[in-house]
Amino acid sequence: MPPDLRLSVQFASDATGLPGRAQIRRWVAAALEHPADITVRIVDADEARALNRDYRHKGYVPNVLTFEYGEVSPGRLGGDIVICAPVVAREARAQGKPLKHHYAHMTVHGVLHLQGYDHLDPADAAIMETREIAILKRFRIPNPYTS
Repeated sequence: MPPDLRLSVQFASDATGLPGRAQIRRWVAAALEHPADITVRIVDADEARALNRDYRHKGYVPNVLTFEYGEVSPGRLGGDIVICAPVVAREARAQGKPLKHHYAHMTVHGVLHLQGYDHLDPADAAIMETREIAILKRFRIPNPYTS
């Protein structure tokens, strides 16, 4: 039985090629290990830059940001995942990947961060990347870490 998921998907970008709500739900659910309340918000560069500046004190536009809220009720995680549409599109083009595949990767990556996965040191990065590769494989998406 998959963990209970309450998901809100918000589109704050007019970019083309955005994944649909149902597809985002499938990607989130595939990466979810715990019951959770999650918002996935797809934004443009200005909003992503402002959030990165205000909450992480970084001056660049990120591809994905995850805001973890911990347990919002007993046994239930909460958090927001913000995906920047123009950065994802630019990265997908530069890496020669289908846009949908890169959105899937950024969504899964964000959900794993929300659950405590990280990639700051090599051992943790290997664990997180292995998990991402396995989840994406279910959608017939190739390993995002190889060209």
